[in-house]
Order: sequence, then structure tokens, then C-alpha cells
Amino acid sequence: MLALWVAFLVLFCHAAWSPSVDGAPHTATPKTLPKKPSSTTASQGTALPRVASTITASPSTSKSQQVRGTVNPRTTFPATLKTTMSPSLRKGLEEPLTTTSTKWTQLSTAKAADKKECPPLGLESLRIRDSQLRASSSKRDGLGPHRGRLNIQSGIHDGDFYDGGWCARHKDKKQWLEFDAQRVTRFTGIITQGLNSIWTYDWVTSYKIQFSNDTHRWQPCKNGSEEVVFPGNKDPETPVLNLFPVPVVARYLRINPQTWFENGTICLRMEVLGCSVPDPNNIYLWDDLPVTNDKLDFRHHNYKDMRKLMKKVNDACPNITRVYSIGKSYLGLKMYVMEISDNPGQHEVGEPEFRYVAGMHGNEALGRELLLNLMEYLCHEYKQGNPRIQRLVTETRIHLLPSMNPDGYETAYKLGSELSGWAMGRWTYEGIDLNHNFADLNTALWDAEDNDMVPHKFPNHYIPIPEFYTFANATVAPETRAVISWMQRYPFMLSANLHGGELVVTYPFDMTRTYWKAQELTPTADDAVFRWLATVYATSNLAMLDDDRRLCHYDDFMREGNIINGANWHTVPGSMNDFSYLHTNCFEITVELSCDKFPHESELPREWENNKESLLLYMEQTRRGIKGIVRDKDTEEGIADAIISVDGINHDIRTAFDGDYWRLLNPGEYEVTAAAEGYHPVTRNCRVSYEDNPTICDFRLTKTPKQRLREILSKGGKVPKDLVLRLRQLRLRKLRAQRRAQ
Repeated sequence: MLALWVAFLVLFCHAAWSPSVDGAPHTATPKTLPKKPSSTTASQGTALPRVASTITASPSTSKSQQVRGTVNPRTTFPATLKTTMSPSLRKGLEEPLTTTSTKWTQLSTAKAADKKECPPLGLESLRIRDSQLRASSSKRDGLGPHRGRLNIQSGIHDGDFYDGGWCARHKDKKQWLEFDAQRVTRFTGIITQGLNSIWTYDWVTSYKIQFSNDTHRWQPCKNGSEEVVFPGNKDPETPVLNLFPVPVVARYLRINPQTWFENGTICLRMEVLGCSVPDPNNIYLWDDLPVTNDKLDFRHHNYKDMRKLMKKVNDACPNITRVYSIGKSYLGLKMYVMEISDNPGQHEVGEPEFRYVAGMHGNEALGRELLLNLMEYLCHEYKQGNPRIQRLVTETRIHLLPSMNPDGYETAYKLGSELSGWAMGRWTYEGIDLNHNFADLNTALWDAEDNDMVPHKFPNHYIPIPEFYTFANATVAPETRAVISWMQRYPFMLSANLHGGELVVTYPFDMTRTYWKAQELTPTADDAVFRWLATVYATSNLAMLDDDRRLCHYDDFMREGNIINGANWHTVPGSMNDFSYLHTNCFEITVELSCDKFPHESELPREWENNKESLLLYMEQTRRGIKGIVRDKDTEEGIADAIISVDGINHDIRTAFDGDYWRLLNPGEYEVTAAAEGYHPVTRNCRVSYEDNPTICDFRLTKTPKQRLREILSKGGKVPKDLVLRLRQLRLRKLRAQRRAQ
């Protein structure tokens, strides 16, 4: 009897489950095939039943609307999955959200997914691999299904190998773009865009959706008994979200275009919303391990929430934190900075000052959240006694500006992470790109170098701001003026500007020396140091270290170690990096953190892990090079604005108001000179080692006789005899030199 029962089970399982195809996991299939299987493409009917929710990127759309919409609490399943799913599991997944009692782990997991909004599955963030995308046809390789990702950008040349979307070869209703989730997924919606191109205009204006578990039998998305035709796009760039009338559990999803822009062809980019559910075929996919063990506030913070979080951190660590404002945006939002130091609010002699700036482009939101998480992390770890963090906080004065463009961020935030598109919120409220808004000091320096005026007649550092730039009616954003004032007020020595939309670290110069070139290698005098700083961040970033990752858009930065000279990528006149290097002592790089400018909050824990070590390690580079104090030999007081020159490097720095300085240098032997007005210059050799500490290189300068005389006369004192004799000797030497010249 037992043998007969076992044989029956074997036959039943063989009929109910299909074998793997091309190495893919087993998927459920029906035991009996229908007489007329559905077509692999949607029918060509033109009826347009009511859709549960359609959302376009408009400022009135709330963050919650972006994903929630109006969703039926019941979930439907393709027949291929229903036939092999146990009755109790199917009933549990289909029952309303109000049901709470269950004794199955599968049911509780499925209900938990029902109770939260389903996030993007990762086409834009590249969690979805190219192999998971397939299409009926492609116009060419550069317009293949792997390019059909939301917000992907094209190259600037017509016919680029890496183009801005998927385009079908044929113009008919049999074309489709297919997505394989590789596990059973509860699909809730889809977001579409047209083709990104400067040469053509192509987008899909309506489409159908189909689901499958084996790619052989497809079921259309229905609203009741009618097949839904979803409204598509009205232009190439504005994202449009369509929520399904009823969530559908399946593995595969197809988008089947029905109509398209009359003067174009079938082209689109997309993102799919969904939640993974317990897979009856694979129990090992049920449990998702946490991405990070750090208990941080992983969500997007608007202006009000950002203020609350910064106050919370300040209250938790009042002895090492201080919150201050450097100015206001055009709409009056304060630009808050978090200072983290063992003595917040004061500059300690010899202690370097460091800054991170994020949110220069308001829609590039990841940097903002990383800095807010960094505040929380430094506070928590300092209190927990983490020796690395305690040393960092004790030896460095850290300044974190999470939102340089708060007006732009609020615009993008209201649309939501997936509907803000590629550019909405990038600019300030006035329409100014802050990364092109700083004074162009490069041109003045290069003109002076061409005329052999540097450094004797024209400085190679602390280049003054042109007078016209300071006028009240100049096109300078209040956010830019606030940051310039901040730079001038604090003696920063190292900084990073956090952006988004790519995975690469760029270093100055950002502006090409040949003004008419869009790309040109334009290094600074400190090129070796900048390359090191960029490499430090890139080689410790987990996302950049992944050699198997695909390109974000069309540039392959992996060949150069994920770093590039900014001007050699694309020219940026008036960048903050160049201004910081030429007008202050601060060395600054730009970090492009992620392919996705505004990642969904479900991606934030992973992005934190990708960047945590990089953020810490880069701050620790303040210990590289030399530092010291330039003092008056007689009074032992620090000399402000003394010039520190390194032989062989045509870029100097200056001491801060206490006479202290920090000079980033790579390991090696250097001849360093300290000079100040009214003092004799002093030169000494300084050796930079590979140790995790800067080399101390102090200077004591002696006043010149003329300077001593000026000081005595200004006080009404009597001139000493030795000084009179010294001045006479100097005059005689000068006269003799003039006679010899004649």
C-alpha cells in the first residue's frame, strides 16, 4: 500500500511541475493544457477600461501617492501558479489585508508584503541584470532590451552603441519588452519613459501588461473581465506610473506597446514595482538577510524631517556636535551644517578642518541621506567607544552640509524617488545650476601662466574673486554666496562634493584649459595628490569595486579605476571644486555615488554599506602630508597668512589665523619654504612617510629690519643702535649693487 502511495505522488509531481529551462529555477505549470492557449502578445482591442491609478510627475503628487495609489487588497495569480500552489497558501495570499491569524510562515511573510508599498525592483539601480531583460526585437544592439531602464541616458552621438532606451525593430502591436524577476513576485505597478535622445523623439502612448510563470502561457492584466490598456507617456522624459487594478503574483512581466508617438517608433524605458513573496519552488529565497547591521534612519528626509534628525543627533551627543546655519536658500530655507568635533564651536590650533557637501543638485538625493546617516553613525559609535571613530572626532573638526540646494530637493521630494525624472529639482528655484555658479578663476590663472606672471606677479593660490562677481545684481545664487562665505570663514583643508547619476570619482580641474573643447585632460599642479584622494574613495567603495557590474549609462570608468579628471569627462566652468582649490587651501573632489540619482528608500541600507568605509577613509586622509605652525621667532605668536611653498609644485597654501597650516602631500622628501610679509623666509626639508600621521613641519620666522623699524616708529619708540647700523649696511649694499649695474 505504501509503495502505491509513493508511486502516485511521483506521478502527480511529474505532471504538476515543469523541469528547469536553460538553468532557470523550476516553475509551476498546469497539469492540463487549455485547448486554446493565449497568444504571446496582447490582443489588439482598443477599449480602455478604468485603470486603478495613473500618476505622472506633477508637483502636486505626494510621496505616498507615488507607489500606493488605489490598490485592491486582493491579489490575483496566473493559472500556472494557482494549479500547483497549496490551497492553504493560495487562500492566505488571496485573502483581504484584515486577516491576521495564520500558522504558516509563508502566509505571514506574504501579508507583511501586502501591508507595505512595493518598491522598485531595481532596473534603474542596476540590481536587475541585463540577462533578466528580453524583447521581441531590437532596432540595434545599442537599443536592446538591456537599455530599457528608467532614466538611462544616451551618448551625445547619433547611433551611439549605448543609447537611451529599448526600441523595437518593427512598428506593430506584437512587440514586447520582458522582465524576469527570477522569483515569484507580487507585481503592483510599472513606470515608463520614452527614449532619451537629442536626435529623435520616441515614446509609447499606450500599452498592455501580461504575466507568466513559464514564458509560454501569458495572462493579460485585467480590470474585472476587461483587459486593461494603460495610458503611456506624452513626452520622452516625464515618468508615468500606472498601478495595476489588482496586484498579480508571477515571475515574468511583459509590456506590450499598443500605440506610440505618430512621428516616432516603439521606444521606452521602464521600472517595475513589486514585492518578493514566498516561492513554493524554493524555500531558500524566503528569508532576506539584512543588508547592514547599523540601526540608522534609512528613509528620505524632507526639510522638516532633516531638521528633526539633526536635532536628535545633537541631543544625543551634545558634547561633540553643533548645528549651525551658513545662510538661506532663495525660498528662505536654512542651509544647516552639523559640526562634529571634541570641542564643537571652536578651532583648535593644529586640528584640520574637513567638510562634506551634498545636495548641490537637489534631485541627487543619495548624498543627503548618506551624510544624515553619517551623523547618526559617528554619534552612536563615539558613545559606544569605537576607537577609530573616537580618534577621528578627536583629531578632526568635521562639517557636514547635507543640503546645499534645499529648494531643489523639496521639488524632487514631492514628486518622489521614481517620478522626479532625471532633472526635476536639479536647479535652484531660480533655475541656477550651482555647480556652474562659482567664479571662474581658472581663466585668469591660465592667462597669467601664459604670460609668465605666476607666481611673482600673479598668485598661484588665493586668487581673488573678480569684482563684477560680487555685485548685488550678478547672477549668483544666494546658496552659492553662502557657501563661498563659509569657505572663507573656516580653514578647510579637504572636502568632497557628493553627487549622483554615475559611479565615478572626479578630481580637478573640472574646466578644460582650451575653452572650446568639451573634453580635455586638464590636471592641477597637485595632480598626483588628487589622483590619490580619488583612488582612496573609489577603491573602498563596494559598488565601484564590483567588476561584474554593468555601465550606468555609456561611459566605462572601470578601465581607469573608477576615477577621472573632471575636465577629461566633460567641462564644467565655474565648478565648486576648481573654486575651492584656487581661492582657498581646500582640496576637493566630486563623488558620483550611484547610477540612480534618487534611489528608493529600500536601496538606502545597501548604499550606506557601499559608501560607509569610503566616507570614513576619505576623512582620514587629513592625516596625509605635512602640518605645522609658523611662528614669530621673538614673540612665539602664530603668523597668519604666511605662504607655504613646496619646491616643484606651483601651488602654494596659506596659514590660518593662528599660524597653523596643513599641506596634503604624497610620501616623499620635500623642500618647504615659509614666507610672510615683513619676515625673512625660512626653508627646510620635510619628509612625508607612509605612517598614519602627518609630518610636523614648524617654522620660526625672523622680522626684517624694515619691519622692526616700522613697528617701533608706529609705537613712538626709540630706534636701537644695532638696528640703525643694520639699516645703514642695507642701504650701502643697495647703492653698490646699483653702481655695478650701471
